[in-house]
Amino acid sequence: MDRKRSALFVLFNSKGLEMRTPAGIECNYFYGDYYRGRSHEECRLLKENSKNWKPSLCKTCPVPSIMRANSCEFMSMTAIISRSAITLFQPRVQVTSFCQKSQLTVSEPHIGCGECHPNLPKIEVKK
Repeated sequence: MDRKRSALFVLFNSKGLEMRTPAGIECNYFYGDYYRGRSHEECRLLKENSKNWKPSLCKTCPVPSIMRANSCEFMSMTAIISRSAITLFQPRVQVTSFCQKSQLTVSEPHIGCGECHPNLPKIEVKK
């Protein structure tokens, strides 16, 4: 991929434009190039860690739901493809996340670290 096209993707992706995965879910890390008959698809989150990405992994990937539930700008995610006995040795995407602001490993990525976004104050209703 040339630099101009890569820079355009980063520019569009930073503005919040997402591509729809083969599973039908919008994801910031999925990239598909279909220009003039091309059929190139990749997961940019798994690109560095795994060469075995397949479009079928998008069906069970937790990343789109994490991105919808938690929009923390300080959270970074890394993903690997793993096989466990729980999933009957089917390949699944496993995500670990890290908060760059609090320097903590996030145990539940859907919620966040708890330091960046404190709980909202309780609203009292006067009668």
